[in-house]
Amino acid sequence: MPGRIFGIMAPHPPIMVEQVGGSRSAVTERSAKAMRQAAHMLDEYGPDTVVVMSPHSPAMSDAFAVDTAERLSGSLAQFGAPDVTLSYAGDPELALELLSRLDENSIPAVDRAAVPALSSGHLDHGVLVPMSFLDPEGRWRLLNISLSFLQYEAHRALGEQVAVSAHALGRKIAFVASGDSSHRLTPDAPAGYSPRGKEFDAAVVELVSKGDLAALSDLDPDLVEDAGECGLRSFITLGGVVGPDATADVLSYEGPWGVGYMTAVVNPPTPVSGSKGGMPGSDGHEIVALARKAIEDYVTAGRVVTPEPLKDPELPARAGAFVSLHRDGRLRGCIGTIAPVEDTLAEEVVRNAIQAATADPRFPRLSPDELGDLDVKVDVLHVPEECTIEELDHTTYGVIVGCDVRRGLLLPDLDGVESVEHQVQIACHKAGIMLHEEVSLQRFKVDRYA
Repeated sequence: MPGRIFGIMAPHPPIMVEQVGGSRSAVTERSAKAMRQAAHMLDEYGPDTVVVMSPHSPAMSDAFAVDTAERLSGSLAQFGAPDVTLSYAGDPELALELLSRLDENSIPAVDRAAVPALSSGHLDHGVLVPMSFLDPEGRWRLLNISLSFLQYEAHRALGEQVAVSAHALGRKIAFVASGDSSHRLTPDAPAGYSPRGKEFDAAVVELVSKGDLAALSDLDPDLVEDAGECGLRSFITLGGVVGPDATADVLSYEGPWGVGYMTAVVNPPTPVSGSKGGMPGSDGHEIVALARKAIEDYVTAGRVVTPEPLKDPELPARAGAFVSLHRDGRLRGCIGTIAPVEDTLAEEVVRNAIQAATADPRFPRLSPDELGDLDVKVDVLHVPEECTIEELDHTTYGVIVGCDVRRGLLLPDLDGVESVEHQVQIACHKAGIMLHEEVSLQRFKVDRYA
């Protein structure tokens, strides 16, 4: 099972599902959008089995429950949406392998199918809500694990054995850690109010943003208790699955109704995407020609180009890059990376070109009949640096604005951006940052090829 394991930290409010919440679902739109983004990444990752840990799955206090069911299903009927019914093939082979290894390592666990009270094969809303975004068609096998009230160390050890078991079977897995953050953020919160709820959520978001999932086990127990959370054990288990060298991105955080909802990805197959506008270009440079070829080969034949090294000596060996697409002067897709994630710039451009054509959430996938009049542009980014607003120049520098976990980026010298203040305002709007909020600023230059 080559490569790093992809993980998703997913909130599970049923109201986020449109069939449940109707117009009220708009309150959690930020989380829903992040889950759709995570679904794109999961699709690209292409697991054999999705392993889901839910705090609402039938559980035992002193042992983990691993479901060996051959088929798992459930519906959101209890939340007024009987039509939302999901069904998945199970992975009993992986489940039995995991149970065996847990036994060998003296980690308490039971086969959920052997305990009638644990309702083997039944999926609760902590599984159904995330999976209604991630895999509503039931394309991949599913393994459901219940958490316990054992120590955090046991949960991390469980996660480690999930990874070992998958590797032993050659199984490519993704792990979904279902859970909400504090339930006590506001005086009208359903679980009561604690001023420490926000403190807990901020600490979790910060640690996850740093990829330091191991440190989640070290949070002050009194803080955890006061927060009234339901996701920490799932998140800690994911830390065991992915190991100590994970990278993570918090896609969104919001706290409607006094409950904190964080969506994050760990070891994403592609970096979190940035989007921008831009002017159309032509294939006047080899890097633009490479981007076009990558798009054409993938859209017409599903083939990923293996690029030769770029010949231009002025190009860096590695760099972040944005690829933007236009038709008839209108934006048709734009995806990029602030910092490099591939071994070469050429590979970076191929990856982002394909993503711009197929995975920009604002547009449908590019079709072959759109290739003829498609304009392609590539921006190669210089390393960002901290700055003040007085040090910005919207015609020379792009800007990255930040406020808590939210970040927005805008490239330099864009049509319609008339001032530094306008540039920063647009970047803030893209990140969901209000104008009165205090932001950090970074600036960067680009080399633009069209």
